[in-house]
Amino acid sequence: MGETQGRSGAPRIVVAGAGSIGCFVGGLFARSGQDVTLLLRAGTAEEITQNGLTLTDFGALDAALAPDRFAMSTDPACLAAADIVLVTVKSGATEEMAAQIAAHAPAEAVVVSLQNGVENAALLQEMLPGWDVRAGMVPFNVVWVGGGRFHRGTSGDIIIESGQGHVGRQLNVPDLHVHEHGDIAAVQWGKLLINLNNALNALSGLPLREQIGDRDWRRLMAAQMAEALAVLQAADVAFQNPVAKVPMELVPRILRLPTWVFRLVAKTMLLIDPNARSSMWEDLEKGRGTEIDELQGKIVRLARQANVAAPINAGLAEMIREVEVLGAGAPNLTAQEVQSRLRTLDAPADGEV
Repeated sequence: MGETQGRSGAPRIVVAGAGSIGCFVGGLFARSGQDVTLLLRAGTAEEITQNGLTLTDFGALDAALAPDRFAMSTDPACLAAADIVLVTVKSGATEEMAAQIAAHAPAEAVVVSLQNGVENAALLQEMLPGWDVRAGMVPFNVVWVGGGRFHRGTSGDIIIESGQGHVGRQLNVPDLHVHEHGDIAAVQWGKLLINLNNALNALSGLPLREQIGDRDWRRLMAAQMAEALAVLQAADVAFQNPVAKVPMELVPRILRLPTWVFRLVAKTMLLIDPNARSSMWEDLEKGRGTEIDELQGKIVRLARQANVAAPINAGLAEMIREVEVLGAGAPNLTAQEVQSRLRTLDAPADGEV
């Protein structure tokens, strides 16, 4: 396959399911002059039509785009014009989006999953046999502030699966770097390990930087990550750190360090917007279902297959599901309250797992 491109010479990109991540990356593509269509919900389209699209981050990014800089549609028929389809829906909507792609997009389009978890690309491939489907990893989080503003609170480069053509190069634009990788599965598993903190952050209600600066929360982070690492090792699953050169196996030890030492050793972990929170926190605040089944839930399922225990991840998954049912937003618990609740669920809670 050669470079994918439309009549203008640039690839025609459709962001399928444009929410927080989709509107942010789609907006950066549009700012760079790419041919972009956002496939989104009617309410999102109305908000952006009225306010335009504003993209900010904790660095110097502050870009305002008028709605005429890109196309928007609520009709999946817009997929018919796609050279590249970027899937950015929540995991639970992957099957529905795959069906829409199959019905409307050209079979030669490249489909890239920019979703959390490790199973979405496989589901897309299953439902789109013969298509060029690639997994991807987005390391940063984006908060939908409202009024057409989308704010990136953490850093990192997008990584997509290697393949024919130069898809990564075509998606690489200012303020959004995209690289291709030959072992995307290991990268995704590494990202999943990092994303396990989404649940703890959602339970805390704290900004990520404040949470990570608290040793009690870091001990909980370390405990669940160490448990998950043991599960992956028992299941013979390869993983690698997608955002730093530090081996994932060392991260729990770093998290357990006294705070003054941690701040010296882990400076890159603290390069976070002071107000940034996890996407799972945002889901709870907005009364949406979370991706807990694709994070802690995946570790628990893998643990069963490998015949090992994962009580901390199971306990945290149960706590998030309870909060989802209540529908009252993030519970703003302390680390000690989470520890106490884990004890009632028979999960170790001393942070020394």
